[in-house]
Parts: sequence; structure tokens; C-alpha cells
Amino acid sequence: MAMPMNIGALLQSEIIEDTVDKDEGVCVLGIFGKSAMQPGSAKDSIINTLADKHVFSLFGNDDTDGPGGGTSIHAYYNQENRVLYLVLTSVFDNRQLIRACESLTAGLGHAEAHEFWKAAEKDHCLQLLYLFSLCHVLLLVHPTCSFDVTYDRMFRALDALRQKALPLLRAAIKDSPVSKEWKLNCRPCPPRLLFVFQMNGALRVGSSGTGGNGTDGSGGEKPKKHSPRRRLQHALEDQIYRIFRKSRVLTNQSSNCLFTVPANQAFVYVVPGPDEDPIGSLLGHLRSNCVLRESEGGTPVPRQRRYQQMRYSNRQPSFNVESSLSSGGQLVDCTLKEFLWQHIELVLTKKGFDDSVGRNPQPSHFELPTYFKWVHVAHRLYQVMVENGEDDAAEISLKVQGQLKVLEGFLDADAKFSENRCQKALPLAHSAYQSNLPHNYTTTVHKNQLVQALRVYSQHARGVAFQRYALQLHEDCYKFWSNGHQLCEERSLTDQHCVHKFHLLPKQGEKPEMDHNPPVLYHNSRGRSTSSCNCGRKQSPREDPFDIQAANYDFYQVLEEKCCGKLDRINFPVFQASTPDPAPAIDEVPRPGELPPPGEADRLKEKETSTHTPGDSTSLSLALSFGQSTDSLGTYADGAEGQEKRPSLVDRQPSTVEYLPGMLHSGCPKGLLPKFSSWSLVKLGPAKAYNSLTGLEQPGFLPGSAFLLPWDVVIRSRSEEDVGSFEPLDGGPASWPAPNKAYAGKRGSAGGIGRPRRRDDVARAFVGFEYEDSRGRRFLSSGPDKVVKVLGQGGPKEPATRCLNSDMPLYIHSPAQGRGVKPHYAQLARLFVVIPDAPLEIVLNPQVQPGPPPCPIFHPEQPEVVLPPDGLWVLRFPYAYVTDRGPCYPPKENHPLANFRVLRGILRANTTSSTPQ
Repeated sequence: MAMPMNIGALLQSEIIEDTVDKDEGVCVLGIFGKSAMQPGSAKDSIINTLADKHVFSLFGNDDTDGPGGGTSIHAYYNQENRVLYLVLTSVFDNRQLIRACESLTAGLGHAEAHEFWKAAEKDHCLQLLYLFSLCHVLLLVHPTCSFDVTYDRMFRALDALRQKALPLLRAAIKDSPVSKEWKLNCRPCPPRLLFVFQMNGALRVGSSGTGGNGTDGSGGEKPKKHSPRRRLQHALEDQIYRIFRKSRVLTNQSSNCLFTVPANQAFVYVVPGPDEDPIGSLLGHLRSNCVLRESEGGTPVPRQRRYQQMRYSNRQPSFNVESSLSSGGQLVDCTLKEFLWQHIELVLTKKGFDDSVGRNPQPSHFELPTYFKWVHVAHRLYQVMVENGEDDAAEISLKVQGQLKVLEGFLDADAKFSENRCQKALPLAHSAYQSNLPHNYTTTVHKNQLVQALRVYSQHARGVAFQRYALQLHEDCYKFWSNGHQLCEERSLTDQHCVHKFHLLPKQGEKPEMDHNPPVLYHNSRGRSTSSCNCGRKQSPREDPFDIQAANYDFYQVLEEKCCGKLDRINFPVFQASTPDPAPAIDEVPRPGELPPPGEADRLKEKETSTHTPGDSTSLSLALSFGQSTDSLGTYADGAEGQEKRPSLVDRQPSTVEYLPGMLHSGCPKGLLPKFSSWSLVKLGPAKAYNSLTGLEQPGFLPGSAFLLPWDVVIRSRSEEDVGSFEPLDGGPASWPAPNKAYAGKRGSAGGIGRPRRRDDVARAFVGFEYEDSRGRRFLSSGPDKVVKVLGQGGPKEPATRCLNSDMPLYIHSPAQGRGVKPHYAQLARLFVVIPDAPLEIVLNPQVQPGPPPCPIFHPEQPEVVLPPDGLWVLRFPYAYVTDRGPCYPPKENHPLANFRVLRGILRANTTSSTPQ
């Protein structure tokens, strides 16, 4: 075998041996350890020294290294000496360490990097156990001349791993052609461990061979028997033996130990440092080697074991000739080859190692296998310890990998310390999470408490286990919250949380069940308020609603049966199903961030810029909504001709298959109607039902705030215009009336009850915007942020023009705030309109924007409604405003109330004459 190769390739290859040497035994020598930051490897140079040839390159060969800086075993079989060398390279070697660092990705976290290095260390330990299971002699190479005490912890970890994996290894080699002792102990013998340290400048030896503690050259003291290097070797031997005995890595019985050390032989060798002239040193070694070979070149060598040829071709070792002294009186130090060969010779001569000590030492087993027997066992162990084999070997390999957890307690001291710290911090974090917690709480409270728990945890936890136990803290807090402490996350339409713990809603026809897990209950925020019915004549308490039907329909339907069920009303169109199971419309509504359609924006702009001046006629859409044609519009047809072309009647037919799931607003698709209307328009009675001196006689109004505002509408009759056309009032004689005759224009046209007119051309209507708070207190407003307040008789003096020509707020501060610091809002609930019995039409067009833009604009299912004359009409606004995206909540303390408004132009007056007002 000329070149070294990977152990896997060696076990698969076939080596041709001589017939004479085929039955001879093989000594297996394993080399492992650490290397310094040098170009060459000390472990490779040792094999070069023992084989007297450059087996390994002086500067290393990256092709033989493991991929990605992993652990690998390289083998070299010297057939002449019958020695098989196994060299273990891992991340403890400089070249493999550099390659491992290059394989790490950028941005890798601390815990991930720690796992990477610990996985590499576990792989190194497993392959080192592979060497301990196959080698006779093991050589530990260290780059300094001081013992690394971390090896003690690693050897104890390997011993524990070997004891755990021993039954699995026995099953792997049970069919191998070796002795029963080998199958039982899973190794040919207890391997002998030797140590090779390198001189790193800590010890200097003079040219005379004496150290700093020898003579000073004046002959004052007798020179030491041993050189400083040998005394260092003896000191290291004593130190290593004492450490291993204290930690019980070495015991009296060698068969029970992971390895042994000789009791009467040297097991530590210190490699001397380089000379001042390295070239001269190399030439000296070459000269001495050539002289020795020339002196023995003519003598025939009998047919003996080839390992004796190497032994006889060198100088006689100094450890066999204790009496041979140097010129200074010291024993001659042996070479590295002589140091190792004394142990290899015991193996090749089948003497074995008798390293047991004590009163009754037990002999340990020893077997010198042939090369092919060793390859058979090595291949079986290689399949279960190094690579994943097939069939039975794969199952055993998985079990062996599972036993690697034994190494964590020995090797990963940082992780063990970190886990202990994190485990102590977890109870403190749990206490911080559970402090000041209600029995049931929401997700927001859970997250806030979790932040507090993580803050406490981060103050005490340290190390690589920080992230893993932080995730465990997350899971523990979530389990605590979800195990009976989770509050229902549903919020009411007034932005109040449900007070029940996590529950299910009852299905149709199902009764609530408290004992069910989770319980089956209706939502309840424990919030109660007082509201009035559609007409406002009856008040009743109500629960905080959680759905739009309960807020805007069900409550008023219950009161309608008791109060206003028999009143005249104008019903808004709703969805009429033509199938037994209608479905909600597909979500095609624009998102809240989108702007309203261009046509809608133009229409709103016109509404905002227009004032209450006569001149506009009723639109065509109003006529179409009543099923009229353009011919039936009469005098309004001329005004309709100038308008843009509207969709045909077929295009505007509402769907009878799909319904609108929410309320109707500016962003809804055309042709869809809801199942119920959130608005209500009822007639309390004729115009005379309202007395301007006493105001509205309904419950809940604050004193002096139940008076409607007067609204004077200018009208002119056709007959007066005709008279004026041929009777000009120019001051001439023709303009004066005849004696005993009154001027027709000054005579009042028959005014009747319900037509309070100051002049013949003016009709007085009354308008009132009613606000109601959650306690049922009601009042009318005369303008933005102004409450009607009448102290005496006669009603309010200010007209309703200000209210009609400006945007009215949807929410205002209630005049009865109470003692609380939190502001109390009142919401626009109703619009009262008194229409006199006159040639006058009032067009109702309510538009509500319950939030800042881009909040959509809500309107009834019929955008414009013409109120007939001689009536007291009441428009009830929705209690809550909801889109398919969610509810529009009432304003908070920091929200400007101007963003919640009713657009101007809610009422428009049209006369029945040719000139609309």
C-alpha cells in the first residue's frame, strides 16, 4: 500500500499479500489528537518517521480531508512491518477547522453555531470510539508539552458511550470470524494509550545536554542522571496517571477500562524542538541512516518477520541499555521510533499487555488478528458507527446514534450551564406572566403579559439554550391562556368586549348550554343602554348588540308591536327572495382604502357646495323609484332632459337570488338589497299634531330642548303670477283697485288649519335633529355643537336654515355628562319634519359618513323619498353602521367628531308650481 486512503475505501479494496505473510497478525496503531496552526500535521509526520518514507505530504493534502471540514479516518498499511496506521482528523486539526469555518453560513445565530460545533464534536467522539474498538495501540498527539485536562472529560464520555452501545456492537459483530472474547468485549484487547507532546519553547536545553537545573559548567554539582526532557516526560506521566486514577478512567482491572497505560514502561514522549539549523539536522539524520545501512548491507538476513529488520537496522535503544551513559553522565534519550516500537513489539510477538494492577490482577484478553479478519470486523463496525448501512446495520446504526445523548452531559458544559440557568428563569417568567391577571382575558392582554414574562426571562437566562426555552415559555403561556382563561374576542358594535370566556354561538333552534365545553352562549358585554322606538314615543332598555340585525331591526320590531305598529309609514325596499335558500353576494366591494366611484364623488361634491335655494327639480331617479315614466313628471320633465342619461329600468332591478350581507352604502355593488332595512320612516300624524308652543311631548327630552326649529319655505301660486302678469304694479291709475274692492294680491288665499303662514307666499315647516345618549336622555340640536334651549313660551327663534345648510355631527357631547371624567357622547337618532298643508313637497335624502375618509357613505335603500304634505314625519337613523369589512365604531376620546357627520342637503323643498323651491 503505497499511499494512504480513507478507511471506507480501504475496507472496500482488496490488498494482495504474500502467502507467507497472509496468516501473520497485524498490529493496528491509531493516532488522534490536536494540531497547532502549522503548515504540516504532527500526526502525519509521525507516520513518516515510523515508515521512513513520505507517506503523507509535508503540507497536508486537502483531497484526503473529510467534506465540509468533517471528521474522517485515513489508513496506511505497512506490509513490511505488519503495522496498520489509522489517523483520525477532525475539527481539532487546523486544516479541518478552517474548512469547517468556511462552511458556516453568514448570519448564523449563536445557538445554531453552537449546535454545529457540538455536532462536529459528537461525530469526532463516535469515530474515536471506533478507533478504541479496533486498535491495539493508540497515540495521542498534542501540540504543547502540557496535558489538556479536557481529555479526561472526553474519555469519561467515551467510556459511558461505549457501555451504552456495547450490546449494539455485539449484535453487529456476532457473525465475525474472531474469538468469543473479542465478540464479548467488542475489541481485540484493552488498547494501550500513549502520549506524544511537542516542545513549544517552554523548555530550553543547552549544547552540553544539561538544562537549567543542571551544572553551571564550573563542576560545583554532580550532573543529573536524566535529561530535562526525560524528567519532563516522567512528570507528565505522573500527572496523567494521577488525573485518570482520580476520575476513575483508569482502574485496577484493565479489562473494565476504556484504555490502559503501562505500569513499568514509558507512555509519554516529548518530541524535542527544532534545532537552530534544520537543514543540518536533516543531513545528519540522512548521514547516520546511510552509514547504518552500509554497515549491514553485506550480511545476509534470514527469513524472519519484517518488523525485526526495522528493529535491527537502527541503533540499540537506550531504554534497553540503562548503563549506557553519555559523556555528561546522563542516559541517552530514545527516539520516537524506539519509544513506539517497544509497544508495537509486544503486540506483534503476541505477548499482549498486562496492565492490571492491585493485589489480584486479572489478565485481560488479547488477540492478534490477521488482516482479513480485522477488515471483516472493521467493516461491520464501520457500517453501524460511521456510515448508515443497510438492513440490520441501518437499524443498529440508528440506535447507536440515539445513544449519543450520553455525550451531552460530559462534553457540552456550556449547554448544561445554560439549561440550568434557563430552567431557573422559567418559573420567574411564569410568575411575571400570571401576575395581576383576570380570570379571563383577551389576546392583547396575553401579548402584553408575555412581553413582561420575556423581559424577566431575558434578565436571568443565558447561553445557547436561551432561544429554546424562550419558545417553551411562549408555549407554556399560551397553554395557560387557552386552558379556560381565554376571553371571547368578539366585540360589540359599540366596541365593547364580550365578557364570556371562549364559547360557541348557539345554532338556530339550539338553546344555550353553560356546561358544554366550550360553552354554547350568546355574546354579552354586560352593557345596557336606553333607546326609543321608531317614532320616539316609547323608551326601553336594550342589550349591547353584537350583530347588525339586533342593533337596527330586532329591537325596534319588538317596540313596534307595543307602540308604533299602526302608524303610517313609508317602507324602504328590501331583498325579496325567489329561491328557498338565497346566498350572500360575492365579496366585490372595494376595500376601505379605495375611493368612492367618480360619479358618487361628483354627486357628493354637488351636495356639499349647494345651498338651500330654489331652482332644482326632482331627479329622474326619484320618478323611476316610484315606477313613473318621464311623461308623468309634468313640469319636472323639462328639468330632467338636461341631466345625464341614467341606467335603464331593467339594469336597476334588484337581485332576487343574492342579498347584501351588510348595510347599503356608497361602495356596495349595484342591484343588491339587504334582507332588512336599518332605517325607518313613520308618520306620527298630521301637521297639527305638533304644537310649536309646547314642543314634542315624548319621554326622555331634557327640559326646554324638545322644540323643532322653524323652516320658512317661499311658495308662489300660479293664479297670483297670472294676475301679476296682466296687472302690473307700476303705481298708475290702472294699478289701483276700484272703490269698495280689495286688491286680490293682498287678500289671503283661504288658509286652513295646519297651514301656519305669515304671508300668502311663505309656508312654515318645522325640522328637528334629535340626539340620544346611552342613558336615554334626548335633546334637539339647532346646529353643530349647539343644543336647543327654550326657557319661555313661543318656541325657538332661530331658524332651521343653519342645520340644513351645514354638515350635522353624528355624535356630539351630551349636555348631561355626569361626574365621570370620560366624555359621554350622544348619537343622532331621529329627524323630525313637520310639513304644512301647502303646495309643497319635501325631498328627504339622508347621507351619513360614520367615520373619517375613506369611510363609505350610508344611505337608505331608497336614496330620495318625497314626503307628502300635511304630516309629522320621523326618520329613525341606524343605531350602528356596519359594512362587510366590519363595524364603524363610535369615536374615542382622541377622535375629532367632525369626521363623523351627516352630509348637508338632507332636506330639499319643492313647490307644486312651475318653479320649484
